[in-house]
Amino acid sequence: MIKMNFRALIMFSGVLLTLSVVSCDPAAKLRKEENAQIQEYLSQNSDLDFVKQPSGLYYLEMIAGSGESPVVGDSAYVKYTGKFLDGTIFDSTVSTGLPYGFIVGTSISGFDEGVSMMKPGGKSTFLIPSGLGYGETGTYQIPGFTTLLFDVELVKVVPYTGI
Repeated sequence: MIKMNFRALIMFSGVLLTLSVVSCDPAAKLRKEENAQIQEYLSQNSDLDFVKQPSGLYYLEMIAGSGESPVVGDSAYVKYTGKFLDGTIFDSTVSTGLPYGFIVGTSISGFDEGVSMMKPGGKSTFLIPSGLGYGETGTYQIPGFTTLLFDVELVKVVPYTGI
């Protein structure tokens, strides 16, 4: 009898240990904190009419451009300033005066998506949650679970020619 109760106790302890390890997901806590920071930013900047896209990107068109929007494979030339939600700038092309050229579809997905919504001459702001940015691990000077803000001007689009 004591032996059977001891075995049951050991099994029950093992089940409890397994459940506690599975339910302690630090990433879930960090995602929740990031979402709260995004909501706080949006609340503090309620005069900005960001439109949340199905992907989770928040898009704000400041100046409409004209012409064709870039698609995957096109070369896009942009001037941008990348910031954290607290306003700290982590990267910018504005000081050089030279646009940054890249092939649409090769950047972080939130940036690619935002640029694809623009037309040449347009200016927009993207609020990019980490899931559309540098994810859980981050990169270089950007920690994981970090939401990014980009002020972007689409200078020029060069269509992909297949050559």
